[in-house]
Amino acid sequence: MSHSANNNFDYIVIGAGTAGCLLANRLSANPDNKVLLIEAGGPDNYHWIHIPVGYLYCINNPRTDWLFRTEPDKGLNGRSLIYPRGKTLGGCSSINGMLYLRGQARDYDQWAELAGDDAWRWDNCLPDFMKHENHYRLDEGGDGDNEHRRYHGHGGEWRIEKQRLSWQVLDDFAEAAVQAGVPRTEDFNRGDNEGVNYFEVNQRKGWRWNTSKAFLRPIKQRANLTIWHSTHVNRLLFESQEGTPRCTGAELLREDNTLKVTVSKEVVLSAGAIGSPQILQLSGIGAPELLKQHGIDVVSALPGVGENLQDHLQIRSVYKVKGAKTLNTMANSLVGKAKIGLEYVLKRSGPMSMAPSQLCIFTRSSEEYQHANIEYHVQPLSLEAFGQPLHSFPAITASVCNLNPTSRGRVQIKSRDPQAAPAIEPNYLSTAEDRKVAADSLRVTRRIAEQQAFARYQPEEFKPGLEYQSDDDLAKLAGDIGTTIFHPVGTAKMGRDDDPTAVVDSKLRVRGVTGLRVVDASIMPTITSGNTNSPTLMIAEKAAGWMMDDALSA
Repeated sequence: MSHSANNNFDYIVIGAGTAGCLLANRLSANPDNKVLLIEAGGPDNYHWIHIPVGYLYCINNPRTDWLFRTEPDKGLNGRSLIYPRGKTLGGCSSINGMLYLRGQARDYDQWAELAGDDAWRWDNCLPDFMKHENHYRLDEGGDGDNEHRRYHGHGGEWRIEKQRLSWQVLDDFAEAAVQAGVPRTEDFNRGDNEGVNYFEVNQRKGWRWNTSKAFLRPIKQRANLTIWHSTHVNRLLFESQEGTPRCTGAELLREDNTLKVTVSKEVVLSAGAIGSPQILQLSGIGAPELLKQHGIDVVSALPGVGENLQDHLQIRSVYKVKGAKTLNTMANSLVGKAKIGLEYVLKRSGPMSMAPSQLCIFTRSSEEYQHANIEYHVQPLSLEAFGQPLHSFPAITASVCNLNPTSRGRVQIKSRDPQAAPAIEPNYLSTAEDRKVAADSLRVTRRIAEQQAFARYQPEEFKPGLEYQSDDDLAKLAGDIGTTIFHPVGTAKMGRDDDPTAVVDSKLRVRGVTGLRVVDASIMPTITSGNTNSPTLMIAEKAAGWMMDDALSA
């Protein structure tokens, strides 16, 4: 197909997810920039995207999810997991847990060392977090003090609110954590997140706040911004310029037609930790032996593409409780369901406004750690597995994850077909250290549940069960009951020039080519010590600033 003038842009952003929506907003703020934003999924007009509890209906739903699965995983005793990734405007921010966490200062200081660039230090990332932030405590009449203003922003697009419900049984579990030695904290986002409190959430007045609502809807009238949803990227296009391949655009599948779009400045890949390495490999950027196996010409030999996959594996302990109000008992009767529905309709509060997890604990799995290395997502409910009905008895779930896993996996294309899902191999629990943290973290859960503050509920360990005590037993059991918290990162990692596994440089430019950046969670060299959505926004904010600076100096 010949290039028409309509198909030529200054910038093309591939993926209208967490990073892509912010990038499209920032790049199109200059009316001279002609920007194309491409999303494989449809518009975010499905009602369950916007009702917080609707993540239950968006995950594993072809309307909003890519429906990926992992390969059978040895660390999970041969199990394969569903691996949700958002396939709609807003990407994963349209189907995720809505939890606002930045991680720890040490995460970013480590990135700066690995990338050889102080721009990634915590102190230099903080302004990028704050730039798009709209924190409820800084609202007029809010209780944000000067200390809060040092760490949080107001007036930006990304809304952060307090949850609109609380549970006595979780209040008492929090007190039990304090009795077990975990300090209370009023803010998980000041660089050291150790402590216990309720999560803050990305919601506005009881509705989910995704990046499409935050960054796209207010600007969709901009004449210089084109948004194409339901458009699949087959591959990136390259031309040789002075011996170096330059990314000149992309080949797309749109309304059953194959077409080419071209770019005068840069293509930005923001398709996420699974999509970005897949598109790179399909386009000839990756490990030469993998590309040759699929008959793809090598554009840039980068063996790190798709490697270094990291994820948080949660191990879900379930405790039966007596005399407690939990969602199990509330939602298992028609009257209870009607009450829940009515409360949401009238007040936008109650269980339908719930994020998947309410209470958060960051602590240490053992004394050998100098920082919090495990995170809890605690819920006033229990079920056998995601998508299953709630148990009929009152119970709570305390899910714990290793924040800094040493296991590394990979993402690799299985064929040249752009529509075929890649092989996803997380390699969970493949190191002795990760198995030890898993066993120790289950013991920490037991220690909290045994405290006096929780004794009134006569807690009974339903899962995993007290018969499992040894390190080996608990590590094997972690493989039986562990599941992803949906935080894949690292598959197009940033690194120094002398790191042969680095895919992008410290400014996120892809090595060996020009005109191409990757801007999403795949560039993280190491996973953040917490949920990954907000760090991805920070990465996009930083990249947008560099791209605009480069355009001015060109």
